Amino acid sequence: MPAVDAPGPAEPGPAEPGPAEPGAGFAAASAGPGLLSVHGQISESAAAAVLALVSAASEEDGVGPLSEHVMLHLRYGGDPRARNLLLYSHRELAGYAHLDPTDPVAGPSGEMVIHPAYRRHGMGLELTRALVAEAGHLPLRLWAHGDLPAATRLATAAGFDRVRALWQMRRSLQARIGRPQVADGITVRTFDVGRDEDQWVEVNSKAFSRHPEQGAWTRADLDMREREPWFDPDGFFLAERGGKIVGFHWTKIHGQEPRPPGHGHEPIGEVYVVGVDPAERGTGLGRALTLIGLRYLRSRGLFQVMLYVDETNTAAIGLYESLGFTHWDTDVMFSRRAVPTGRG
Repeated sequence: MPAVDAPGPAEPGPAEPGPAEPGAGFAAASAGPGLLSVHGQISESAAAAVLALVSAASEEDGVGPLSEHVMLHLRYGGDPRARNLLLYSHRELAGYAHLDPTDPVAGPSGEMVIHPAYRRHGMGLELTRALVAEAGHLPLRLWAHGDLPAATRLATAAGFDRVRALWQMRRSLQARIGRPQVADGITVRTFDVGRDEDQWVEVNSKAFSRHPEQGAWTRADLDMREREPWFDPDGFFLAERGGKIVGFHWTKIHGQEPRPPGHGHEPIGEVYVVGVDPAERGTGLGRALTLIGLRYLRSRGLFQVMLYVDETNTAAIGLYESLGFTHWDTDVMFSRRAVPTGRG
């Protein structure tokens, strides 16, 4: 929900029909400033239009409006359980929202974006209400990347409360990086594609058993990322004890892909995922793996590194601060209570 418009006047004139049906599960309604269609999986052409909208919003706002999870599903066909909401104005795609219904405990989560050319016409509020309708009686959570004031105004107007924050932290890779110290019996190697996937998914699930997103990753989630151009097994470090994976640090490099002239950004590394088997906690393995990854990213000629951590995870924040990271930006989750069913 990051790059959205605050509530404003409705767009003048009747909405015009959008393009031909872009995917399965089509439904349409004209109940506001634009024409809304709701889908399961969407076609390649519709996904390409969404990605172009995302690019325009990213340039305008300085932050990507959708999570990696949603972007991957847009590029690789999508989750048939998810809902994709497309909002058109005068045959142009003006807004997009994604509803992920896969968390049976916390409820569905959504993200959305309005094209910069169509903001301040009430379309953000229309998409938000459509997400609420798709969630039905279940509680709905919305992510807003970058903590933009417009997103907060919209969430408040739609009856959502701020319930969670995810910090982005950064540090220079030119400053001193300590030497990793690995406990006796631990060896570290890099990821072997085609061999380590299933065991890694198992360890990741253990390491993040209380994490609402990371701990739910499946083999399919890993396979999708292996298909990404940024995936590099040389930057994916596995710690083993007795031949079994007990920890890992998966690094990522942003900004190496070709960009149009005038749109270049300095590449930046990421501490993508660091996980340790609960049986190894307290051994310093997480810190050692983090340092190994930082040294690798510096060896690639990068100057900065970033990571994401829950605002309430004070232990992890303390570790990262001790490694030289500082708070850089914030993603925010808003939540709306479940709608009671029946009378009263």
